[in-house]
Amino acid sequence: MRVAIAGAGNVGRSIAAELLENGHEVLLIDKDPRAIKAESVPRAEWLLADACELSSLEEAALQRCQVAIASTGDDKTNLVVSLLAKTEFGVPRTVARVNHPRNEWMFNEAWGVDVAVSTPRIMSALVEEAVSVGDLVRLFTFRQGDANLVELTLPEDSPMIGLRVGDIDWPVDTALVTIIREGRVLRPDPEGTLELNDELLFVAADETEEQLEDMLSPHHGRQ
Repeated sequence: MRVAIAGAGNVGRSIAAELLENGHEVLLIDKDPRAIKAESVPRAEWLLADACELSSLEEAALQRCQVAIASTGDDKTNLVVSLLAKTEFGVPRTVARVNHPRNEWMFNEAWGVDVAVSTPRIMSALVEEAVSVGDLVRLFTFRQGDANLVELTLPEDSPMIGLRVGDIDWPVDTALVTIIREGRVLRPDPEGTLELNDELLFVAADETEEQLEDMLSPHHGRQ
């Protein structure tokens, strides 16, 4: 998979290194000559250019990319890059970094953003997840399709404990993605059973989150 990353700061370079380690092709784009540190990610391609300019993205051959990541420290830039990638070059998947939570509402399909990643939201969600067993925690939002990645750790009073995964009638527009058990990541096996303290990750539509939480943790909403 070929991935273009706009913004070659610490965040962009870290993403690039991880993607390269997983066997992908990566192009890093930045307009600041000081950010062009090819020795830091030697296997990546580098382009000194303004990713907000159509000519720069044409030079980057963005139409050959399956994913475009806007990871700069400026929200306006990330929105423009996402919009151009989606509308002018038909990139199938766009991921945009949200630097300021107050701007998060703009990172949606109208601006060409498929996935918005807000570091403050993720950090607060992880804090919540650490202290709120039995409560559904939204980790991040997929703007295309109004779906969210959510997590819930099964409490001791959950009626789901001991049930076979394949026997559970999950709410519509909900998919169990993985089960984390004692530090191991497990694929959801229809023959497997749910256990106390299993950490369940779902992709779920907004309107099904409360229903999902009630199923898994019936104490939700009680005083």
